[in-house]
Amino acid sequence: MSSNPSTGVTTAFLFPGQGGFDGEALRRAKERHPQIGRVFERLDAVTEELYASRISEVLFGERKADLRDLLDNDPWASQVAIYGAGLAAYEILAAQGATPDVLAGHSLGEITALVAAGAFSVEDGVRIVAQRVAVIERQGGVDGRMVALAASAERTRKLLELVDEPLLAVATENHDEQTVVSGPAKILDRVVAIAGQLDVGAIEIDTPFPFHTPALAPAAPEFAAYVRKLDQHPLNRPVYSPILQRYYEPGDVLADLLAEHFTRPVRFAAAVRHLRESGAEVFVEAGGRAALSKLVAKVTDGSEVRSLPTLALTGGRLALDGTLEALREAGLAAPERGGLAELLAPSVPSDVFAAYWSERGHMVLELVRTELDAFRKSAEAERAEPEPAVEAAPETAPAAPSASSASEPRPEEYDRERLFDELRTLYAEALEYPEDVFEDEVQLEAELGVDSVKQVELLSRVSSRYGLPPRESGFRLATYNTMGKITDFVLQQMNDQGAHAPASATG
Repeated sequence: MSSNPSTGVTTAFLFPGQGGFDGEALRRAKERHPQIGRVFERLDAVTEELYASRISEVLFGERKADLRDLLDNDPWASQVAIYGAGLAAYEILAAQGATPDVLAGHSLGEITALVAAGAFSVEDGVRIVAQRVAVIERQGGVDGRMVALAASAERTRKLLELVDEPLLAVATENHDEQTVVSGPAKILDRVVAIAGQLDVGAIEIDTPFPFHTPALAPAAPEFAAYVRKLDQHPLNRPVYSPILQRYYEPGDVLADLLAEHFTRPVRFAAAVRHLRESGAEVFVEAGGRAALSKLVAKVTDGSEVRSLPTLALTGGRLALDGTLEALREAGLAAPERGGLAELLAPSVPSDVFAAYWSERGHMVLELVRTELDAFRKSAEAERAEPEPAVEAAPETAPAAPSASSASEPRPEEYDRERLFDELRTLYAEALEYPEDVFEDEVQLEAELGVDSVKQVELLSRVSSRYGLPPRESGFRLATYNTMGKITDFVLQQMNDQGAHAPASATG
């Protein structure tokens, strides 16, 4: 998977940070989208272990919790809720066939983006978010705040120079008219007073601690040491960091980079401009409220960029509904499941089809796209190939081998080692991984982060290349989860066919 897509970026998914949680919108969406329940069940297992409390009961219990309640009573729950809402929104979008070209997060949202891209498991993502809170609390909680000023980053820095406090910092640059300042509470009171004298508006940010400030430097090493113990996997999608101002690369040690987030600013406006210059035309906010959607609209004002929220209420309506409609109209999501159910499975109850499509619809769509692409290429090749001249061959003369059959080996000439090398090259080129990571026993999903959809696509490519027969109905992808098992499967299929030339030899 390319870490830095130079072209082809159309859709960006954005994950919110502090303030990115709307409890009522999440509850409404949960009634119709089973992905939310499944995501939070996985979160429950970790929060029960860490806090003896299930996050689902905090958010979906009889008492309706909003963000302010969580901040006042359960700071850890506010952070896990933001993280969980972002992941749940992403899973809903994926189930509807919406596929992003790039992921990006705002502060805490970068953790969500990395988990969505497969860098960490969902459960380890909770542990990272929880540890982020824990190390700050162990440093005394850092008595501070975050305040958004209605001013550019340049003007804000000049204002901070008047105060001359080393622990005071520009935390986020959201757009040309909004900059967030982070630092000690008493010092921020002075900043707000000075801003008032200059007619600069100031709004308190809903957050348990001041993030992106030098005051958090002592907490960073402990956090990095903890995250280093967790399993880090290759990204299955590009992730752009507004903090690093670059894409995450395969060699990055994420523990160290996430620790840098404690003190480095979020340059969100610059990130949006970069993605826009790369071709992004649709920004979807995967998470609660609609803060990032509004920021994108501000940054890209005057352009044709579309900025779409999900788990937010707009005019009393769940924004997710309108966003899915917009994505379908633009061809960036699958048609509504009702129509597909009538077409593909008219005898199956609608609720059964809906549950199936939510869980596996993206795999079906990816397989159909792959098969259609292969069919298109085959049809084009047949149309381009001239009709061979018909000549009577001498009855006693053996047929001369064609150039292709003479140059290409026949299946019986394949040994396992050679086939393994060819498959390793194919997988490495498709995934843009180094070939040496594809060892015989390497787990494609568990160790390399290759999801089931991509595995289906790659196996379809292999079948097309070697002319393998259609897979039997009992075929289970999970059985062939290593390069060695895939090699053995393909070799067996080739042997079963006898001496048929590989598809690549016949065009």
